[in-house]
Amino acid sequence: MHRTLKVVVEGRPYTVVVEDVTDQAGTPVAAAAPVAPAPVAAAPVVTPAAAVAAGGNEEVSPLSGVIESVDVAVGAVVKAGDQIATIEAMKMRSSVHANNTGTVTSIAVRAGDAVEAGQVLLVIA
Repeated sequence: MHRTLKVVVEGRPYTVVVEDVTDQAGTPVAAAAPVAPAPVAAAPVVTPAAAVAAGGNEEVSPLSGVIESVDVAVGAVVKAGDQIATIEAMKMRSSVHANNTGTVTSIAVRAGDAVEAGQVLLVIA
């Protein structure tokens, strides 16, 4: 037998359907054994071309996510440790800091772009 219930979680109402798993006498009925899913071959690991080409002066993304902001412009002088971008991943914001000192010569991303770990964000010469 299915029952429809209304629950409130953190002030937000939700309607849920639950199944009564007791028999007529009120004793729990054993659930059917779960069926194991068929094995799936692992997806091949693909390294972004930009990550392979990354050299000593290229600043790369430390994680996969979405660029929230690029905090420098072409021609800006940055020091190692300066914040150069912010990436949002799983509702968490992570600051990206320069590993090199120099002048920003090119920027490969902009706010809203999805990036992979190891992808080049900008070049500092």
